[in-house]
Amino acid sequence: MHCFRTLKLLLVLLLLSSLPGVNARTVTDDVAPLAPAAQLNALDRTIANLLSQHHYRQSKLDDRLSSLILNTYLDDLDANHAYFLASDIAAFEKYRSTLDDALKNGNLQPAYEIFNVYLQRLGERSERIQALLGQDFRFDSDETLNVDRKNAPWARSAAELDEFWRKRLKHEMLTLIVSGKEPAAARELLRKRYENRLNQARQTSSEDVFQLYMNAVAQSFDPHTAYFSPRNTENFNIQMRLSLEGIGCVLRMEDEQVTVVELVTGGPADLSQQIKANDRIVAVAQGDDGPWVDVVGWRLDDVVERIRGARGSVVRLKILPGKAGAAAAEKTVRLVRDTIKLDKQAAKSEIKTLRDSDGRERRIGVITIPAFYSDFEAARRGDPDYRSTTRDVRRLLGELHGKVDGLVLDLRGNGGGSLQEAIDLTGLFIAEGPVVQVKHTRGDVEVEKDGDPEQVYDGPLAVLVDHASASASEIFAGAIQDYGRGLVIGDPTFGKGTVQTMIDLNRLTRAAEPQGQLKLTIAKFYRVNGSSTQHRGVRPDIDIPSVFDSEEIGESAQKNALPWDEIAATRFRNDRRLLALLPELSKRHQVRATSDPDYQSYLQDLRFSREQREKTTVSLRESQRRAEQNRIETWQRERENRYRALKNLAPLQPGDDLPQGKESAIPDAALQESVRIVADLIALNGGKAPGTVVMNR
Repeated sequence: MHCFRTLKLLLVLLLLSSLPGVNARTVTDDVAPLAPAAQLNALDRTIANLLSQHHYRQSKLDDRLSSLILNTYLDDLDANHAYFLASDIAAFEKYRSTLDDALKNGNLQPAYEIFNVYLQRLGERSERIQALLGQDFRFDSDETLNVDRKNAPWARSAAELDEFWRKRLKHEMLTLIVSGKEPAAARELLRKRYENRLNQARQTSSEDVFQLYMNAVAQSFDPHTAYFSPRNTENFNIQMRLSLEGIGCVLRMEDEQVTVVELVTGGPADLSQQIKANDRIVAVAQGDDGPWVDVVGWRLDDVVERIRGARGSVVRLKILPGKAGAAAAEKTVRLVRDTIKLDKQAAKSEIKTLRDSDGRERRIGVITIPAFYSDFEAARRGDPDYRSTTRDVRRLLGELHGKVDGLVLDLRGNGGGSLQEAIDLTGLFIAEGPVVQVKHTRGDVEVEKDGDPEQVYDGPLAVLVDHASASASEIFAGAIQDYGRGLVIGDPTFGKGTVQTMIDLNRLTRAAEPQGQLKLTIAKFYRVNGSSTQHRGVRPDIDIPSVFDSEEIGESAQKNALPWDEIAATRFRNDRRLLALLPELSKRHQVRATSDPDYQSYLQDLRFSREQREKTTVSLRESQRRAEQNRIETWQRERENRYRALKNLAPLQPGDDLPQGKESAIPDAALQESVRIVADLIALNGGKAPGTVVMNR
């Protein structure tokens, strides 16, 4: 059994020491450059051998991989091209084709030489930042800043970097001012922020550099392979023992800011509906009246330590919303820490009533499945009532029996979970048969099957997915689609179709001191039709776009992701009757999409959000930034008020907080349209459901 959510949670700890601003030792002349400890050279060889011999990709340690490692390492150190000079990068070219040889020989000197140059540039830049913060900033000039420099040329001189940093600091100060800070307070906050970066940087050790470099090596194989230092291995074990006590966020460091990767279903952050993927955490405060601590530039593990806390305690976060793009203003979120409870992740049901195209009333059941979960401990104890996705959905189907004409399974935002639950859940909707194929490193293929001939529900069915539906969600949706058992509606899914295992490096090295762990990709998932879920995900039968953008969060957006491919299909029975109805179903959907005001408003919202995210150039004129912020807030308020008027609710006034999630009056247009599509499916079968609900217990 593979636990996808556990594997994804490893991302929290993957970059704990990979902060791109890590040491200012070279600011003073009396601090020696960092060098590898002797035992790390042997560990380097062990990890390199494991990767080359046992990773699914079976990549050789050659010049091609050497070049990839160099690019990955430089990106991890200076992704925004804000510290290194072009002359530094030119000097590093001597390693373009030799890092593979260094790995084989246990030679870490090139990695440390590159890092020490980075430390030098960081120290120089930190001094210049403090000098720039002593200057006056005018916010009435017509200047702009490109905040996305990933593909920008490396600066040719320190003066060129000075100009970039002058604008960057001006942008950061303006963001604080627009968010409500006085100019003097904003300047002081930035001064302390970058001073704190130096203090944080001085704590860098030789082991931190090894962690960073070995992650660059590992991620040159694929984005889900990673090295965990002993400290990070311990942090992961603590995370598991605490049962995710805290706020329920998966975090990573991105351009010196803590960024939300995903929300753990049922956690305080998820339930608040005020934090979303790609939001950035810039400050943390304890309790309702504790002082704010700016955490930009901090080590990720130190930020996590401040966010964690005892169940029932309050933590406040200052957030820069990701969907608002580079010109976002800060907002404050108050959360009560809690343990993530299984019942908060549990599947839930409701019934939607509407009239179909023939004028007949239809009742469509909706079952929302936030994760593929199972209470493994209760199951081991022999508890007959232990909770799991399949058991809960079976119960909900029983409650809906005789009350609905069709069913929508909502898997949006479902990041996965237990593979066995994905197989068992598929079994509720098909007769026995294969569900997924697993191809291992050496090429052998294992077929995972549903061996239970019972089919709990065989009526009209649709599965609603989006870009955040991943892993186990993709296995389930792909099987339903391949069998012709139901429609898949929404966006292409995430595309995470790989399997990882954890290797205790002490078992291989027999060293007395802790060596850490290696998370290694060892297999890929394939649908029963032979197509991989990796990279491409599951393509919907009917497209309904979502707020997520595959270019930002999908597997295809990850560096060095394994490619899509296919293997031979396994034997299964495909019902092609649904496929024959698809053209007419798509036609009816398109007619509504162009005429329904709710759906058009939904598409407008998506376009607006995408426009904000795609803006990488921001104005440094205060009047223009305030006008842009006001335009965004006005648009959001007017859209909310249109639906509040329909529900006879009082309109929001300027300055009122915008309601989030279920508190908002804005309808869930994607779910509404999915329900209508299922009603169309029923209508196209002579006004009757093409199947019936079968409850054989």
